[in-house]
Amino acid sequence: MSAGIAVFGGLRLDTHKRSSTLRALRQAAPPAEVVLPLDQHSDGVTAATVKPGDTVLLGQPIAQPQSDTGAWLHATVSGRVTAVEPRPAPHRQGRPTLCIVIANDGADRHDPANSPVDYRTLEPMQLCEHIGRGGVVGLGGAMFPTATKLLQAQATTGVHLLLNGAECEPWISCDEMLMRERAQDVVLGARILCHALQTARCTVAIENDMPDAHSALTAAIAAAGAEEPKVAIELAVVPRVYPAGGERQLITTLTDLEVPHDGLPSDVGMVCQNVGTAAAVARWIRDGEPLISRIVTVTGSGVREPANLEVRLGTPMSHVIAECGGYLEGVTQRIMGGSMMGVALPQDSLPIIKGTNCVIAATAEDLHPRGAEMPCIRCGNCSFVCPALLLPQQLHWHAQAGDLPALERYGLMDCIECGCCDYVCPSQIPLAQRFRDAKPALAANIASRQQASLSKARFEGRQDRLDRLEAERRAKLEEKRKAVKK
Repeated sequence: MSAGIAVFGGLRLDTHKRSSTLRALRQAAPPAEVVLPLDQHSDGVTAATVKPGDTVLLGQPIAQPQSDTGAWLHATVSGRVTAVEPRPAPHRQGRPTLCIVIANDGADRHDPANSPVDYRTLEPMQLCEHIGRGGVVGLGGAMFPTATKLLQAQATTGVHLLLNGAECEPWISCDEMLMRERAQDVVLGARILCHALQTARCTVAIENDMPDAHSALTAAIAAAGAEEPKVAIELAVVPRVYPAGGERQLITTLTDLEVPHDGLPSDVGMVCQNVGTAAAVARWIRDGEPLISRIVTVTGSGVREPANLEVRLGTPMSHVIAECGGYLEGVTQRIMGGSMMGVALPQDSLPIIKGTNCVIAATAEDLHPRGAEMPCIRCGNCSFVCPALLLPQQLHWHAQAGDLPALERYGLMDCIECGCCDYVCPSQIPLAQRFRDAKPALAANIASRQQASLSKARFEGRQDRLDRLEAERRAKLEEKRKAVKK
């Protein structure tokens, strides 16, 4: 796999990562109480297996999936379940969702049922199921269950594993710090994932401004190659362009292959996982530690000591801000995720979840200013920077008119909501928000049409079956008439 292919669209943004990478990665102290939403796994359904008053151990399963897109959830502290009730959640922008609340007893009593396994002794299907029981999901932010993605790709022969370490958002540095300080975890995770996919090909992609991560990964890959030479892990360096770290954009950058708009990376022989996901898999398999914590970048001009912390899931964001010295004056916004694709939070009491890669305490100087919206001047800047090769000005026109067929024809569902079009629009039109608002209606329209098509196919199938049965009945009657005449 060769890097260096031109990156389509995107922006070269000023980065703000140095302030959060000056300090070594460290663990944040566990909080007095954790709040764990049950719906932090893509769109899957997860059901609580504990009730208020139950005593739980660190790493104990407390909720299990009810669908392929749900994931196991584990206690991130030992203590007592005080509530299973709706609480505000960051991925719901502060709206309530059902959560398990645990009071920390401070003892960190581990669940003895969790133990290391030798992944090489497991069949790929068994390994996927075991990874699923560890609650591992995509830690790049999508939170799609890792086991489900692996199982979907197992039908593809000769698949190529791509570990995504191209951290293109301007403020986020959690993956870079992971690769710098725990490169061995990333490489071991790559080997485990290769075993699950029955492939010996893996590429780790990083950006060209990560020299320390490059050195650490090079050493870890060399050590792994000496131990297990059958798995070929290579390092690929890509340009620092936002949003080159998007799954489909990264695959195109490295391979010149384009994932079909209605398909999956496995359709072009690729499986993409975040480097943090690979490290989480390694810790579950090697140490028997399910996904109970993650690395979070705590940054912004409004925090006193920006850093990367390993944080227990369910920890209040106010707690991690306090771990970094607290707020400075002038904070105007709190953001979960990056400044480009992150979500603004109404309060800092919301918990860290599996998809929280960054918390930004932003001041006015950190944010791209937005003026009053003006009419589109058809300059074409948005089309030039769109990494999905769409025509945002046309999409905007049809979104305003509510023209769903035109929105589908112009590929609205392929928009990754990266915000590049917003950033360069001289008319200050909130294009990404308009597209985000238009998607639910288009998705419902597509689903309704697909359902109508299925209903029509079922009706026609039933009618064909009835016609066939009627024809068979008439043929039998005719045979009887002929027999009677004879």
